Amino acid sequence: MNTQNMESKQNHSQKRKWTLPKTVNARKYLWAVGAFTLLGVMGGYAYYFFIGCQTGGCTITSNPYMSMAWGGAVGYLLPDFFVKKDKNDNQEQSDSP
Repeated sequence: MNTQNMESKQNHSQKRKWTLPKTVNARKYLWAVGAFTLLGVMGGYAYYFFIGCQTGGCTITSNPYMSMAWGGAVGYLLPDFFVKKDKNDNQEQSDSP
């Protein structure tokens, strides 16, 4: 009985693997990067609007464009934690005429 329980636990752990980042094709990867960047820009503006800098001395939050640019930069970098471009996708595109 003990060996059966151990085998079932091993089979269960082999079946269920949580892998991040998830590998996707190039088109889905670009959509993810674009969506996260747009959300970052909107988040940067929301940060400027709701929190901002009252004195005007803050470099990033006193100007909505700077706040949006930094939010977009963070949004651009963030998708790599969740999705990764499939390496085979580039090879298939270059092989086809």
